[in-house]
Amino acid sequence: MACSLRYICLLWVSIALSVGTPLIPPSPDHGLVKRQSLPVSPLVDFQVYEPVLTPVGPTNQGACVYTEVLMNYIFGFSYGKPFIGTYNPPPCSFNRVTINFTVTSRGRQFDRLGIMYLGDVEVFRTSTAEPTANGIIWSYIKEVDQYNALWKTPQKIIFDLGNLIDSTYTGSFDTTLTATFFTVLDSPPTADQILPISARRSDANQPSAFVFPGDNASVEYELPQNLERAVVSLSACGQATEEFWYTNVFQSEVNTFAETIGTLYGYSPFREVQLFIDGQLAGVSWPFPIIFTGGIAPGFWRPIVGIDAFDLRQQEIDITPWLPLLCDGASHRFEIHVTGISDDSGDAVLSGTTGSNWVITGTIFLFFDKSGSVTTGSSPVVSALRPSIETSSDATQNATGSNETLTYRTAVTRDITIASTINTSSGQRPVSWSQRLSYTNLNILSAQGFDQYTQQSTSGADRSSSTYASSYSYPLTVNSSFSAPPDGTISINATLSRGLNLQIVGPSIFPSGIQNFNLTSTPVILALTDNGRLIQRPFTLPDALPFFSAATLDTTQNGVAKYRSAGNASYSFGTTEQDFRFGAAEVGSEDATFELYRRHVLAVNSTVTLDEERLVGRTISVPQVRVDGEEVGRVDENGFSVRMLLGRGPGRTKEEVGGPGAVALENIETQ
Repeated sequence: MACSLRYICLLWVSIALSVGTPLIPPSPDHGLVKRQSLPVSPLVDFQVYEPVLTPVGPTNQGACVYTEVLMNYIFGFSYGKPFIGTYNPPPCSFNRVTINFTVTSRGRQFDRLGIMYLGDVEVFRTSTAEPTANGIIWSYIKEVDQYNALWKTPQKIIFDLGNLIDSTYTGSFDTTLTATFFTVLDSPPTADQILPISARRSDANQPSAFVFPGDNASVEYELPQNLERAVVSLSACGQATEEFWYTNVFQSEVNTFAETIGTLYGYSPFREVQLFIDGQLAGVSWPFPIIFTGGIAPGFWRPIVGIDAFDLRQQEIDITPWLPLLCDGASHRFEIHVTGISDDSGDAVLSGTTGSNWVITGTIFLFFDKSGSVTTGSSPVVSALRPSIETSSDATQNATGSNETLTYRTAVTRDITIASTINTSSGQRPVSWSQRLSYTNLNILSAQGFDQYTQQSTSGADRSSSTYASSYSYPLTVNSSFSAPPDGTISINATLSRGLNLQIVGPSIFPSGIQNFNLTSTPVILALTDNGRLIQRPFTLPDALPFFSAATLDTTQNGVAKYRSAGNASYSFGTTEQDFRFGAAEVGSEDATFELYRRHVLAVNSTVTLDEERLVGRTISVPQVRVDGEEVGRVDENGFSVRMLLGRGPGRTKEEVGGPGAVALENIETQ
């Protein structure tokens, strides 16, 4: 018997980004800069992630493959000046969509947060890598067919990437965004209607994210009455004083080292993003600790960027149990909060607020029942008691009576169950949503606050009666030491170990990656990265692959990084190793995992020294770009604060602690 082969086009680019920038007000003195011409071999930054598959050329499924440019834009001084564009659907039928975001930059610049909207709906949250004097380039490909209801109609595209250009920060971001539309048989159904939980500012040509605390992050809608399923996604990340929220202290201890390093950031190292419907808790997200490319120490993130730095994940919350209430023809309120822990009263309780700030949005995905039907049923029964919170802390003093160390621990658990019975055109059925979460955190501040050790573990299991289920864990260990002696030198030594473990079963809103390996026979090719650009070459996947129903992702990053500043020179070096495994399980055999993609990569001082990849058991090679370690730009020595180097507090200047000054972490960048 002849063996047929399934040809798949893997449009896959490794990329990387980093955000966590301080809020900088716009200035009328600096406009957009001219497009930069990059050297022959810029540094290729990348994020390690699972392949994204897209057919190339005409398909055999009665449709076309269509690619169009959505944005070609330079973000220079772009605070309050997002890209505004117009999208019109392609002249062919489609049910799958991928976007390709490619960026070049050169000079000195912070990492920046970028958000793409279709109208008022966030569809892509990313961050930038920090440029070098010789230039950088990266690309990222993302599946976005979960937004098909929007792609089918004309839309206003808003891409917000706030950036600063002046005599010191010279790096603009030259961006190109393209979308590819195509059709795949047996593609999973997507939502019939999509509504934003956002500030809805697209009519004013402004981005629609809420900034919390400050904004009232709520909307009201009168939903269609013929709903069969509904899911809300939450997108949130901390900025400014909340970027390193997992290192923050309790409110009662923010002044523990006021005499040495200044005020610390508070509200504890725990954060919870909450969804409320008509004032009742409907679900939560315990955020993944994103580390942007300027985070901890710059030497970690060249060229491998942090986990998910180029594509920040969203949390799914099934609100189907709320449909008997939401389909009553009345207006209903959807609201998002972010909370830490407060111990002002002596007891540890949810604070209801955080420091400044969190950038948040939500999206409501609605799936219709038959036209003319009305969904009814029982009121949702909500079992969501307050979380169990345990905290402890202890400070020690040195011989002078000053605080020398602070050790603090946090442990939180939470269980949520929401259930009801709904009546649709298909009959009556029970529906439910449940979450079980656990969190522990240990922080040790020593050397009067100059050193910090963080060990954190977050795990959770979400389950819906729709057969969707997700389990996840986020281990994190960071050890950082900072010194600024009177001789004018500055040193940062840091190590980290972190991971993301994720399993998804059933009908998730966001593509889990397994659908790419459930394609029927279609001529395709594999696209890999060469100097940041896609190159195409034939590759085949065996047609004998089973049909998958569950996806598994397991990745770890381990690294060591140093920063040194002395005299007129500053350097940042680092070694980062990442192991990435993406697998799947066959329908009915979810406990047996089939490895689909594996990558093991090691980078030393901006050079990839090891890169091993396997796709469905076959070894594949990726072109590498090797770059010698570059000198880091000399930092300005005015107003230095070690806590600012940490990104974990305003701190006291170096002059105040016995030496001349230098600036904050955001100025520590390779030029």
